[in-house]
Amino acid sequence: MPDLSAPWRGVHVATALPFRDDDELSVDYEGYAAHVRFLAEHGCDGVCPNGSLGEYQTLTDEERARVVRVAVEAAPEGFGVMPGVAAYGALESRRWAEQAREAGARAVLALPPNSYRADREAVVGHYREVARAGLPVVAYNNPHDTKIDLTPELLAELHGEGLIAAVKEFSGDVRRAYEIAERAPGLDLLIGADDVLLELGLSGAVGWIAGYPNAIPDASVELYRLATSGAGADLEKALPLYRALHPLLRWDSRTEFVQAIKASMDLAGLRGGSCRPPRSRLAGEVAARVVRETETVLALGYR
Repeated sequence: MPDLSAPWRGVHVATALPFRDDDELSVDYEGYAAHVRFLAEHGCDGVCPNGSLGEYQTLTDEERARVVRVAVEAAPEGFGVMPGVAAYGALESRRWAEQAREAGARAVLALPPNSYRADREAVVGHYREVARAGLPVVAYNNPHDTKIDLTPELLAELHGEGLIAAVKEFSGDVRRAYEIAERAPGLDLLIGADDVLLELGLSGAVGWIAGYPNAIPDASVELYRLATSGAGADLEKALPLYRALHPLLRWDSRTEFVQAIKASMDLAGLRGGSCRPPRSRLAGEVAARVVRETETVLALGYR
């Protein structure tokens, strides 16, 4: 079990959000609550609502706030809820962090300024504002989408000022784990991309903000436990499982990751379903690949 005094540790699933098949693609809150309970029952340690996998950019403010409340209400005791608080500006991110706190969340996941290529001063100011909400902040480094790189040096500055407790590292550069540990020894490293789980797990990661446990939670949790050095990594068992799952895990780092994971959920007998625009269902060879790779994993008995 993860350290409950550090509620960002362990396997936190960046949850997909189910929509109803009506004209508005309205949010299926009951289905979402059932999915949160399902993940808890299958060994995950928490959820991260309102991330990109949860299509937060397409939600109204009312929907986004209700998703957090539903997750908190559905979570059993000891199961974490760490909402994403991404927004264009610091004030809006801080307000989402306050909403998360009022709903009962114990930590938040915060991108740097969204859609604005901020300089160092603006990035630090952004995290100062989010930290004012009073919850532990996990920084989310995704330079591919935000065009802002939370380098090890910048993370050390944020951590040294007490603004962040951990970082979801999604740069894809697994070498960074060691420099982060050197520059900010007390900063928790969380695996941010499914397809570098083993590499970051062995380098000392204490958590995983994960996509594919939405579809195959049992195998994903087993892989995390085998791959993380703090849990006593077992490479002999972890490596063959990682190889078997890796074709699916790679989708988490691709443009179509939301549709791919939802399609895999459908094939696994779970509720994936449609995405809201601008995302549409996969088609052609991309869809065929997701189906082939998911069916291969399921045929091996992984769930």
